[in-house]
Amino acid sequence: MSVLLFLLVVAGFILLMEAVAWTAHKYVMHGWLWSLHKSHHEPRDGVFEKNDWFAVIFAIPSMVLMYIGVRGYPLAFAAGLGILGYGLIYFFFHDILVHRRIDFGWRPKRGYFARVVQAHRLHHAVESKEGCVSFGFIFPPSPQRLKSLLADNGNAVMRPSGSAKVTTPAP
Repeated sequence: MSVLLFLLVVAGFILLMEAVAWTAHKYVMHGWLWSLHKSHHEPRDGVFEKNDWFAVIFAIPSMVLMYIGVRGYPLAFAAGLGILGYGLIYFFFHDILVHRRIDFGWRPKRGYFARVVQAHRLHHAVESKEGCVSFGFIFPPSPQRLKSLLADNGNAVMRPSGSAKVTTPAP
């Protein structure tokens, strides 16, 4: 198998996982598994929240595919590596950049990373499971579009201005 094919499968699965994560976030986390995800939209006590179980759930296919891959199926390993790659990107964007669960002090003011932060803050502008916007991370919609969607949405229970849960309270 060529290195190029291996890398294309890794990259393809990273992109595929953005679609899977977007769909799971909108229809599963804000749907029938809101009981786990709700903790992410509320103030957190301690290091972990129920929502962190989704990281474990998403890690399982990656580990299974990489196990199959080391048993002689390199494309399965590449797929598992792509899922892991997306998980690392998500962890960086979501837990470090946006929610500062690990705070390196970086606050992007403009450009792509600032747009990622803005899009997720607008996601957290809603207290309810209905009416949220921006469910993915790699391709954040424009803040103007998200604000327009929020303004047009009658199902959303909006947080009071300036109280979006995006940072971890100090211990």
